Amino acid sequence: MPVLLTRLGLIAERLTQAFWPFWTVLFFTLAPLMMGWQDFLPLEVVWGYGVAVLVALAWTLYRGARQMAWPTNAQAIARVDARLPGRPIAALNDVQAIGTGDAASEAVWNAHLIRMEQKTHDARAVEPDLRLSSNDPFGIRYMAVLVMVIALLFGSIWRVGSVADAATGADILATGPVWEGWIEPPDYTGKPTLYLADIIANRVQVAQGSFITLRLYGDVGGLSVSETVSGRTEDLGAATDQQQGFEVTQEGELLIVGTGGQTWKFLLLEDAEPTVELSGPIEADAQGEMSQPFSATDDYGVIAGTATIELNLAELPRRHGLAIDGDARDAILLDLPMPFSGDRADFEELLIDDFSEHPWANMPVTMTLQVEDALGQVGSSEAQQITLPGRRFFQPIARAVIEQRRDILWAKANAPRVAQVLRAISNRPDELFPDETTYLRLRYIIRRLENMETTGLSDAVQDEVVLALWELAVQLEEGSLANARARLERAQERLEEAMRNGASDEEIAELMQELREATNDYMQMLAQNAEPNPNGTDQPDNNQESNNISQDELQALMDRIQELMEEGRMAEAMELMEQLNELMENLRVTEGEGGEGGPQTPGQQSMEDLAETLRDQQDLTDEAFRDLQEQFNQGQQDGQQQGQEPGQQGQDGQEGDGNQPGQEQGQGQGQGDNTQGGLTDDNGQGGEGNGGPQSLAERQQALRDGLNQLRNGLPGLSGDAADNAEQSLERAEGAMDGAEDALRNGDLAEAIDQQAEAMDALRDGLRNLGQALAENQMDELQEGQGTQTGNAEGRPEPERRDPLGRQMGNTGQFGSEESMLQDEIDRRAEELLQELRSRSADQERPQIELDYLRRLLERF
Repeated sequence: MPVLLTRLGLIAERLTQAFWPFWTVLFFTLAPLMMGWQDFLPLEVVWGYGVAVLVALAWTLYRGARQMAWPTNAQAIARVDARLPGRPIAALNDVQAIGTGDAASEAVWNAHLIRMEQKTHDARAVEPDLRLSSNDPFGIRYMAVLVMVIALLFGSIWRVGSVADAATGADILATGPVWEGWIEPPDYTGKPTLYLADIIANRVQVAQGSFITLRLYGDVGGLSVSETVSGRTEDLGAATDQQQGFEVTQEGELLIVGTGGQTWKFLLLEDAEPTVELSGPIEADAQGEMSQPFSATDDYGVIAGTATIELNLAELPRRHGLAIDGDARDAILLDLPMPFSGDRADFEELLIDDFSEHPWANMPVTMTLQVEDALGQVGSSEAQQITLPGRRFFQPIARAVIEQRRDILWAKANAPRVAQVLRAISNRPDELFPDETTYLRLRYIIRRLENMETTGLSDAVQDEVVLALWELAVQLEEGSLANARARLERAQERLEEAMRNGASDEEIAELMQELREATNDYMQMLAQNAEPNPNGTDQPDNNQESNNISQDELQALMDRIQELMEEGRMAEAMELMEQLNELMENLRVTEGEGGEGGPQTPGQQSMEDLAETLRDQQDLTDEAFRDLQEQFNQGQQDGQQQGQEPGQQGQDGQEGDGNQPGQEQGQGQGQGDNTQGGLTDDNGQGGEGNGGPQSLAERQQALRDGLNQLRNGLPGLSGDAADNAEQSLERAEGAMDGAEDALRNGDLAEAIDQQAEAMDALRDGLRNLGQALAENQMDELQEGQGTQTGNAEGRPEPERRDPLGRQMGNTGQFGSEESMLQDEIDRRAEELLQELRSRSADQERPQIELDYLRRLLERF
């Protein structure tokens, strides 16, 4: 079988190599004939073409016959044998040359033949070599195949038969008059052209706008055309014209009268009107940018669409500045977004726009969508009543300013009233405005309006005042929060640049301190500008989850970044820096966080206990690291100056700005007892119960047992975050167990590695536990959300009013004596923290003191 298949392959190979010029010429010959070129060429050209083709075909056929050598069976066997190692087939035909008659020699020869015969069992058919690149370097054969495929697609094989008539010059009337016709549907339908002669049925359905082309051959008058599908009444040509074309605009008949004529009844395919509808509720982000989903369908495809937004006066509350008739304003007309690619017959898209500065922002409107197809048909949606989304302002003064801006946009006649209201707002600037700049901007706007009272508000002044009021409201709403955020971003950018450029330890410490201060300021600004309670009526819709993170977690993350940078692990530090950026982007500070606003829930208590465990583990790791340093430097301590090596005792008598650290570490350090009565020296010179590996192992065991109790006492939570928290805590407990074993065996290096893994697992558990608590709390709020008003305990709150004397709603907020009192209470603590930060940033202080100050900052 392999020999037979190989021989067939040889035949195909030699036929291809011998006759490829023949079929190339044949394809080039047939293609023009199938396209009907012979019907339009002069008789002389047809004859010349025929002679040249016959000569070329004869020569290529003769050449191929001469080159064709029929393969023999021996050649096929030789090709198969050449593919086998050692040519076993040829070896079987060999004859022993020497050693005949010798039994031993003949036995060896027979064994050789047996092995060769076994190798023949591996014989496989050899594929033929059909490549012609060496014979046809320009790829002429591919051109021939291409023109032949085009002729098959757009021509007809039957047209080749007419070449005899063209060559003899016989009149077409010898077989009678003939005709051809095509129906071309409109391009937007995407349907192919139909050859009228191939349509046998008498009833034909076509799309409106299809174009019919007819060609009549033969003596003029032998065939004529009659039709009622175009509806033409003017510019009608003769019915016997040799070429005719018209568009199908209505149902009717088409008749070709004469010999071989035919009749068709044309029916129009119904082109349905396009449809469009709103496929979901309108949404808006925190900055007021709206997103309206919609869907559109059409049998062939939608080409364009618009959205019309009109003010709904019937639903508009006509009070305050809206009580008078407003100035005329045209409806909003928007172009609907269309898919850039793909099918437009059925699609869904989002209409996205920002109307925060439009006069109708946050007013009731009606939205109507319209789409159009290629035929010009229009489909509309039902008018949907919505509130036009816009930016929401929560700061009371900003809300008052933006309302006056709305009144001026509503009607220019409101200008005197707006000036009076703004002047009333500016009556007590010290209490209402955060800085002098915003107050001065408001006074300028008031003077600008009052100067126009006699002449009336012009369009230019109206635009100027409206823009100024918007910028003032944004500045009041964002306040110093924007400055704090910009400062934080600058600190992050400087630190990232230092990472890329390989900054020194001193530069890293300075930049990290700058980042810490900027982060603290930003979080304080967030707390002061916290959004109102999301259960109230004044809170905008926000489906995004808030990311709650404590100050301790942020400080721990920044400490880890600084540690990695000091160790030269810049890639890992950059990854943590990106995580910090994401956290700060999504950070939300909630009121009452930290346990001061009310009783703690079990989840909050678990979070604090877990954070305390993480701090204790950090302390224990620091002590183990100091012990490892002491072991390493033990042989080098004699004769060296104190304070020159890390881990040694602090310098005696060194001044520290009046606050010299003590010489002994406080007892019970690392046991969770964070005493704040004084500053102690954390230099690692502990007693028997504080520095030995055995005592560290016992403390590690206590931490592990405490973590086990904490795991067993976790509140029942559900979700992926809760599962991840449980896995992280289990991993931390396992790492603590490994650290304990290493400490008992005196392997401090292994213990530190295990403790680092435990701290990473604790941080993951802390983050996942916080996320799980937030998710479960959100679920509870959604299930138990009702219509009650009042504070968190159900008691009604006293009536509160904005600077204009109007009620502020359930969630209106404004600064009061409470925040200022809290600032007074925390001022001393902030001064102490600032002093600690300043000292820790002084790189001229001894390293042991800097380490101690960093640990104090981590704790407090």
